[in-house]
Amino acid sequence: MLFETISSIDNAIVNADILSRMSQRARRWFLLWGLLIAVFLIRGLLPTLLVFLANPHLGLDGAVTATFSSDPAVAKAMEAGAPPLLMGGGVFLLFLFLHWLFLEPKQFGIKGERFFQQQGVWFFAIASITLSLIVWFALQQEKMLAFGAVVGSTAFFIVHGFKENAEKMEAQMLKGSSGMTDVSKLLFLEVIDATFSVDGVLGAFAFTLSIPLILIGNGLGAFVVREITVHNVENVRKYVFLKNGAMYSILFLGAIMVLDGFGFEIPSWVSPIITFGVVGFFLLKSIQQLKKAGIKARAGAP
Repeated sequence: MLFETISSIDNAIVNADILSRMSQRARRWFLLWGLLIAVFLIRGLLPTLLVFLANPHLGLDGAVTATFSSDPAVAKAMEAGAPPLLMGGGVFLLFLFLHWLFLEPKQFGIKGERFFQQQGVWFFAIASITLSLIVWFALQQEKMLAFGAVVGSTAFFIVHGFKENAEKMEAQMLKGSSGMTDVSKLLFLEVIDATFSVDGVLGAFAFTLSIPLILIGNGLGAFVVREITVHNVENVRKYVFLKNGAMYSILFLGAIMVLDGFGFEIPSWVSPIITFGVVGFFLLKSIQQLKKAGIKARAGAP
């Protein structure tokens, strides 16, 4: 839940900016029915679809059954088909981090971030080399493992394209030049939410392969994001390094998923400890930054 919430901060901010320019009725519709769609349709169907893609021999009906089954044979089949899924999710998260590190505007939280952002032209080269190396080593084990890595990179660029388009549409809305009705904006918000949810769903597999746990965690995270959207966006904006924490946790989770895909036994407690530790570190930095800003503001007051 923590990972889903932190990784969806951008989603909450975009939602709040657009909702502020909509009628009260449209806002209520999005916050109620939009939550149900986000939890049950997007975060419910996507993990099941991923289980089916990783285990096509189960069939679509079998994948739905396997999602909630406690049958040891089904669990064994899911674990056997997990490596390509973990590999794809890991590559997706690694690319997500690299894109943030090299290309996205950010508050610089630690040394080196400014340097990497100045080398933004190297993102595509680094991403391509990373994929090539992963695919080369994956081919030594299994073709489907290598295919999973390619699918992960493909998914990243597809999702990234949708996100870039969403950012352009948001800019038009904020300028009041989009000409979109409230209904169009609601549909647009649902598309944005679906796009942003991919990060959280794929990242959840670094913590567990249990789909019910993923559904519960992502569902609670979606609810928290809605609450942030309504009541606490401005407060969240003050913690300027939270996004840094989310992205570094994505780096570690992506690496863990790739290693799991290659067959390395990573203890289940490693992922949550890293997430809490990294996010906690950057939350502390954000609080310290707030205190410094407060001291400067008081010192500059007449």
